[in-house]
Amino acid sequence: MAVTTNAFEMAQQQFDHVATLLKLDPQVREILRWPLREYHFRIPVRMDDGSIRVFQGFRVQHNDARGPSKGGIRFHPAETIDTVRALATWMTWKCAVADLPLGGGKGGVIVDPATLTINEKERLARGYIQQIWKNIGPRNDVPAPDVGTTPQMMGWMMDEYSRLAGCYTPGVITGKPVGGGGSLGRTEATGYGVIYAVREAMRYLNLEPSSCVAAIQGFGNVAQYAATGFIDQLKGKVACVSYWDRADRTSYTVSHPGGVDPRFLVTITDQYGSIDKSAARANGYLIEDGNAWIGKEADVLIPAALEGQINAETVKLVNERVKIIAEGANGPTTPEADEALKDSGIFLLPDFLCNAGGVTVSYFESVQNDMNFYWTRDEVLQRLDTRMTIAFEGVLEMALQEKVYMRDAAYMVAIARVVKAMELRGWI
Repeated sequence: MAVTTNAFEMAQQQFDHVATLLKLDPQVREILRWPLREYHFRIPVRMDDGSIRVFQGFRVQHNDARGPSKGGIRFHPAETIDTVRALATWMTWKCAVADLPLGGGKGGVIVDPATLTINEKERLARGYIQQIWKNIGPRNDVPAPDVGTTPQMMGWMMDEYSRLAGCYTPGVITGKPVGGGGSLGRTEATGYGVIYAVREAMRYLNLEPSSCVAAIQGFGNVAQYAATGFIDQLKGKVACVSYWDRADRTSYTVSHPGGVDPRFLVTITDQYGSIDKSAARANGYLIEDGNAWIGKEADVLIPAALEGQINAETVKLVNERVKIIAEGANGPTTPEADEALKDSGIFLLPDFLCNAGGVTVSYFESVQNDMNFYWTRDEVLQRLDTRMTIAFEGVLEMALQEKVYMRDAAYMVAIARVVKAMELRGWI
């Protein structure tokens, strides 16, 4: 049931739809449909066996009218420039809808990090910065971790930039380890941000959180904290999560009749996201088909894996009980699936609103780096909760006022803010 999705075409299609609703000036539309800048470069890396392997790297800066570009760096074997373009575009809207003084950027390297040793990962991380360091910086473009990259890699990248720049520059990268310029609360920020948004949606829909069930796709950083947050903060139950098996390159759903225990699952999940299936089965867990998560009898679906997962085919599997879809991943729902969801009446929390917690705390990290003064974890998460709640209320208000789908409303809020910044700076 695999469906090929071009993420950038999807991002442009979503934008074009709302640009038409807004009657956006065609010249302004043309500026915003494409990234302002993109960089393609090759990264030679000395491998542990003495050979040299060359990797393809990308960095895209979509729009920086509201402030420095901001966005993660992905190490993924299926990385493409169109995926990076799409993610940079969505980052522009994400920063705008959260009202952060930042623009959209994204980076990537075509590599499976699981095939590299720790030393090779460090050389690749430093090599990435060596190729792009003149085009990034605390005041023009601030990278962060994403799929396949870690806080440790961000620490290496920050150190390499500081070495090349000739001074300690912690604000060039966010998502760094705590103790190395990182912020408390950053690790859980995206997943918890999803839960804050879900909580507000439940309040609007008059749902009792403690009686609700969630089905989650993925079990990376976002899914893990969304699962623990759904249980700890909302007192609900998580029916399942899902995994990607690197060995046979298939996905599978892991469920439990009494609800999954995400903290236990973390203990049997390796650093590359693969689960010990024997240990799972021994503890009463069921290993099901990869698409089983989407058909679970649940109140909330949280796609927190990769783009294009709810598409024209898989949307047909959505259980009739589902009331909320909370997009923890970037671009998990295709435009074709959106049309079906509109007809179903399911309340959607669009990706660049729902998963804005990560970039929000990355912004907080930059602020702390600039001040050289660091907040407590509780302070960080309280500030995040406030930001996510305000962002949700703004998008909901737009949706009700204009009588539009929540994704369209989020785009309306974000595009209006970016266009206003372009006007104020004299770009248009």
